Amino acid sequence: MLESLIFFAILWVLWLVSPRRWKLRVILPIAIIGVSCMFLTSPIAVAIASQGLTFALLPDTGEKNEAIVILGRGESLRSKRVEAARELWKAQRASKIFVSGMLDAEEIVSQLQNLGIPNSHLSGERCSQTTEENAQYTVAVLHPQRVQKIILVTDAPHMLRSQILFQSFGFNVTPHPIPLSQKLSTTDQLLVVMREYAALASYRWQDRLRQRTQDEIDQPTAEVNFRLKDWNCRVNGEKNKAIYSN
Repeated sequence: MLESLIFFAILWVLWLVSPRRWKLRVILPIAIIGVSCMFLTSPIAVAIASQGLTFALLPDTGEKNEAIVILGRGESLRSKRVEAARELWKAQRASKIFVSGMLDAEEIVSQLQNLGIPNSHLSGERCSQTTEENAQYTVAVLHPQRVQKIILVTDAPHMLRSQILFQSFGFNVTPHPIPLSQKLSTTDQLLVVMREYAALASYRWQDRLRQRTQDEIDQPTAEVNFRLKDWNCRVNGEKNKAIYSN
């Protein structure tokens, strides 16, 4: 706010002392650009941009599902996912909680354990590094368990792309979007939102949002099977408890 006042104060002084030609050719364009940049990084602009990613999401009707699936997105977005999963589990929306994400799965499972959720209800995978891989590894683990109806938990800007991908792998998805943390600055929130627009465009261009065939759903790729086995990707409550107790 202070920087904005200083910026416009300087422009106002320059406007007063400059000839008309400079006012129209230099100072006025700079002022327009400055106002545009301030609007684009304002909470209003973030809210408008976010609405474009969330307006088509169906509301969570509260029905029971077979699993709660949490997508990791880094430490700064982790705590709200843990809170949401705990509340969904306590409300008996699903008995299983599955966490997907290389850097998040073990930590989120550990936090849920600390909140009193039994180990037998917790599992996950720590191989996936992209949203598409979240869906690939989740279906590879949960499809053989005949899990089809899931509550998908991720941040609101990320939900549209995530829902499309998980549905493309045969899941019946109930979206449960989490608002971005207010601890994030407006600029950081805008970056998250704009990254999602870019990712959606990229995934659409590369045909990564296409509907998978039943064979692709039933038979994970050789790479997925290899990593699940040889990279020791699976996470479960008992194993995770042993890791964090050492």
